[in-house]
Amino acid sequence: MLLLAVVAGTSACAPTIGVPVADDAADPKCAEVVLAVPDMLGDLPKVKTDSQATAAWGASGAAVTLRCGVTPPEPTTTGCQGVPSAAGSVDWIVADDGKGTWTFVTYGRDPAVEVQIPPSVSSDHSSSFVSDLNRAVSKVEQTRYCM
Repeated sequence: MLLLAVVAGTSACAPTIGVPVADDAADPKCAEVVLAVPDMLGDLPKVKTDSQATAAWGASGAAVTLRCGVTPPEPTTTGCQGVPSAAGSVDWIVADDGKGTWTFVTYGRDPAVEVQIPPSVSSDHSSSFVSDLNRAVSKVEQTRYCM
């Protein structure tokens, strides 16, 4: 009984990260993506989120967030790059907001997946750990490729 109380008390302290739900979050492919995300992203532990088809790693105010079901981007050559990994290559459109937040959106997959890396994480970590998400986002078939 004591162990149950300790576990319940510990999980109650775990942070929940607010992540806006994407328009197509109810797409069944998003459930496959979220179920396949890793428990660790780099050295950041996975934490709870408050919305469907989302995941987060880190701490409140300093979390990498993932949303599945965002609108697939139009064809572009700006910022589109293939990111290789052992799970295969995934094309991502990469954008910096000028304030240190990096946004990665899968290209050629519907529904698309968006990953945001805040300045508090990007200043201390390489953004290359998005390759750790390739296995999960590959649950959505790729139909177009970066040019």
